[in-house]
Amino acid sequence: MMRHLVNVYRLGVKELWSLWRDPMMLVLIVYTFTVAIYVAGTAMPETLNRAPIAVVDEDDSALSARIVSAFYPPQFTPPQRITQAEVDPALDAGRYTFVLVIPPGFQREVLAGSQPQVQLNIDATRMSQAFAGNGAIQQIVLGEVNEFVQRYRADSHLPIEMAVRMRFNPALEPSWFGSLMEVVNNITMLSIILTGAALIREREHGTVEHLLVMPVTPTEIMLAKVWSMAGVVLLAASVSLTLVIQGALRVPIEGSIALFLVGTTLHLFATTAMGIFMATVARSMPQFGLLLMLTMMPLEMLSGGMTPRESMPVGVRTLMSLAPTTHFTELSQAILYRGAGLEVVWSSFVALFLIGAVLFALSLARFRKAIAQMA
Repeated sequence: MMRHLVNVYRLGVKELWSLWRDPMMLVLIVYTFTVAIYVAGTAMPETLNRAPIAVVDEDDSALSARIVSAFYPPQFTPPQRITQAEVDPALDAGRYTFVLVIPPGFQREVLAGSQPQVQLNIDATRMSQAFAGNGAIQQIVLGEVNEFVQRYRADSHLPIEMAVRMRFNPALEPSWFGSLMEVVNNITMLSIILTGAALIREREHGTVEHLLVMPVTPTEIMLAKVWSMAGVVLLAASVSLTLVIQGALRVPIEGSIALFLVGTTLHLFATTAMGIFMATVARSMPQFGLLLMLTMMPLEMLSGGMTPRESMPVGVRTLMSLAPTTHFTELSQAILYRGAGLEVVWSSFVALFLIGAVLFALSLARFRKAIAQMA
């Protein structure tokens, strides 16, 4: 038993030295857990960030002034006052994404109980910003009008009042979601790439034949690749959580990082085995890259990280329950966002272990078959 452990350890060290001599892989690791995380946390396209807005205030009343003052950074730039004649030229020149037109007599009609209309002109070429800003501006205008009316009408209060409380992300900061989910997705992607590339690199360099004449077994070779590449990804993820997530982006992590890393280790057990399986199917790195694209897109899009699993068809949910990314996303969100403990995420831990064991067995059988063909 001790001899097998020593073989696995030494073969794993060999994998680490091979990775150290591959500058492109090192650059990929650093980029994936630094720049990619920061960009994902600060450049969420579906959120507003300093959207340029102008206002045509033809009412010039207390209510219109209240509405104009409600647009402020970081969602919007300070509103610019323009005239009606300047609206079309300003939009044509791309100076503003939104132009709000408040008609004359707006406050008087609101207090009289009428339903006056305001006009919102949107530059729809800035699609994501226009879509998010449309709803945000409507809510701001309606909110300011309702608060203004309540000061002048004694019967404007409803018998009930709905209090909205945002849990886990009170300010709806997009970086809190985007950066952490990018870490989760990159852990999956990089673990598959590193293990798959390590096997393909040995096949291309002819070092697999050297391993076949050594007193090592296919299980030892595969375990060595799993623990070494998983260790690299685990270390990179830990550094990223500390320096990029908590340091640069200042995203609060509610739960235990140690518990998250335990779940990450189980997830890496499954994904590294998946990477070896894909490497035995592909014959070269270009083929492996194409296979990776076909695999990663459904794993990320249907795992529950981008859209809730409840909104997916029953068949898709059932199928994705067999994927390790689904359970890893579930436990990651529970621990990092909501501060869940082991009593909440233990079922995801068990599922990851079982899925990893099955994937490891399938990959080992495929790996043995591939080695037998080389011999």
